[in-house]
Amino acid sequence: MAYQSLTFNGVTTADQVNKITTALMILDGVDSAEVGRYGAEVEGRAKRETLIKAVEKLNLGIKVS
Repeated sequence: MAYQSLTFNGVTTADQVNKITTALMILDGVDSAEVGRYGAEVEGRAKRETLIKAVEKLNLGIKVS
């Protein structure tokens, strides 16, 4: 199984963390996602670009890298 790390800048609330977690977990190919204020560890076969787009689509003003 592949692991990918994302780094966040601008996450300030638990609500944002919950929204990001949900957005990542519903993606096809994501087996697990551990999300915090500063980033996420994602396990599965989803492509990195797909993960980043899912977070950016939430329009929370968060920078993802």
